[in-house]
Amino acid sequence: MKAMQSTMVYLTAEQKSGLAKRAQQRKTKVAAEIRSAVDAYLAGATPQELELLDAATRRAREEIDAMIRTADQILASHQAFLREMRRLRKGRAP
Repeated sequence: MKAMQSTMVYLTAEQKSGLAKRAQQRKTKVAAEIRSAVDAYLAGATPQELELLDAATRRAREEIDAMIRTADQILASHQAFLREMRRLRKGRAP
């Protein structure tokens, strides 16, 4: 991580509470949210682009979660199949 330099920024009460809420939702710190916003500003990202990116990220996360649930179901089915195969083999004569 790059060396940090301290700076003082004056925010309105609404800005501060909004940052705190966002940081809590994202499990980050307010300072990290401010750095992220500054990075986006310096990169030239518009608020609309950031909203689109956030929406795409949320959608991707939902789809990944759905894939994980499907994989878990397939795994459970596969494990049940293997248990049944082992049970049937035990009952068979050598």
